[in-house]
Amino acid sequence: MSRLPAVVILFVLALVSLPISASFLDGERTEDIVLPVHFLVMAVAGAVIAQLLPLANAGASATRRTVIGVATGLGMAVLGMAVFWFLLNGLGGA
Repeated sequence: MSRLPAVVILFVLALVSLPISASFLDGERTEDIVLPVHFLVMAVAGAVIAQLLPLANAGASATRRTVIGVATGLGMAVLGMAVFWFLLNGLGGA
């Protein structure tokens, strides 16, 4: 239960960061880097949040907390991307 706030924060950030990064990077030369930037932002956010809030076990080292945070951030990035996809296209797809 103590991990729930960190996961919720990462999920909300994943939902918000994809449209924000798309709004800034949607141009002729930068449209191909929207998803890599989204995943990079979520990996960094996961690492930072894992250091501040408990995502790993209580006695985990800083390296383990960082790895778990990055993995959780990337997982939430994929989940946020899927939610964004379904909101735009519906269940039938594009």
